[in-house]
Amino acid sequence: MPRPSGKFPRSGAQDARLPAMTASSGAPVPGARRATIAEIARLAGVSAPTVSKVLNGRTAVAPETRAHVQKVLYEHGYRSTKKTAKAYPIVELVFHELAGIYPIDILKGVQRVVVQHQMAVVVSESEGRQTPAQGWLEGVLSRRPAGVIAVFSDLSAEQRAQLATARVPLVVLDPNGVPGDEVPSIGSTNWIGGLSASRHLLELGHRRIAVITGPKWALSSRARLDGYRAAMDAAGVPVDPALIREGTFEIRDGLTHTNELLQLPDPPTAIFAFNDGMAIGVYHAASLAGLRVPQDLSVVGFDDYSPLDQWLVPPLTTVRQPLADMGAAAARMVLDLAQGIPPRYKRLELATELVVRASTAPPTQR
Repeated sequence: MPRPSGKFPRSGAQDARLPAMTASSGAPVPGARRATIAEIARLAGVSAPTVSKVLNGRTAVAPETRAHVQKVLYEHGYRSTKKTAKAYPIVELVFHELAGIYPIDILKGVQRVVVQHQMAVVVSESEGRQTPAQGWLEGVLSRRPAGVIAVFSDLSAEQRAQLATARVPLVVLDPNGVPGDEVPSIGSTNWIGGLSASRHLLELGHRRIAVITGPKWALSSRARLDGYRAAMDAAGVPVDPALIREGTFEIRDGLTHTNELLQLPDPPTAIFAFNDGMAIGVYHAASLAGLRVPQDLSVVGFDDYSPLDQWLVPPLTTVRQPLADMGAAAARMVLDLAQGIPPRYKRLELATELVVRASTAPPTQR
């Protein structure tokens, strides 16, 4: 597939794949729905001059009104052909939260690609929110990036519409849910990762295998849990609901839930934490309880925070998620979209891999 050069079109340049209208006359291009600015204004409940201001990129419209009008325009397939200010050579990378090594690995992958095009990366976060606040989007539109990569975040329909009307392409990386059909996404084979981690523990002889998941709303966590259930089912091992604990991908979740799991009448002999941060918490809880990893408790993580996992004592068995490669793939995809090149795949999943180190072993006889 051809790759973009270092030059980018103006943000108002026409995308041949989408119907458009002329901002001044409201006349649709061939194949688009035949409607006028007055009809769009009626549907949006605003005046025709307000619709015209939105289409022309003028700022004299309240942010809430602009978002509503852009949503109506988007729903009716309209894109302004008026050339606006040139997009700056930057890619906006927004994280759900800037914490731990996870964002760093993704940033490295994005940076690896954009520097080849003499561009820069702007990093922002949604402060733990699944959906960034409206003020974040206003800042993005004022920065006029070549594209936006949203990591572990869900943009609202209005926010997606505003980006689309402003001709700022969007790619979702490690999505929380299934993005809309119009939004490309990059992920990893989370189900297979959950399956392979659980199967590894089963093959070692473990039957009391606990999992510490991520939040229910995280698509990746649900897929890993489904992989765990599939492995247990294939092995004929019943899943004990008491061994499934919901976390939030924080280290403290590993500590808290492991403390509780070890108090069960029949505690687990192995714990599969759905990210490496929680696995570190499992290590700490085991140490406080006087247990040895892996002699008394086997531990598996997910992500492979390199080189941290290799320096844990003992080194952590984990499922490698190619975070840097995922970031690079998302950057290539968003830059292609900025050039008007449609992606070959709307949903791209990169392969996970089980990395066996020293934190897993057969269970000891009780």
